[in-house]
Amino acid sequence: MEDNNIRTTSGGCISFCGLLTIVFIILKLTDVIGWSWWWVLSPLWIPFAIVIALIFIFLIVVGIVAIVTRD
Repeated sequence: MEDNNIRTTSGGCISFCGLLTIVFIILKLTDVIGWSWWWVLSPLWIPFAIVIALIFIFLIVVGIVAIVTRD
């Protein structure tokens, strides 16, 4: 089976988000897109924000369950 990840010289792999970030940066620097740098770099921070939001939601649910099941 063929490996679809791009190999770097150090043996690591570039993830989809990393590759997308590189593409967005190139498009921004060549004036193909006129997006804010926040959106150009969004493939780096959006996954982190999603994880933080899921942890926050989990903590809220645990807190509600603790309050409801309290004797």
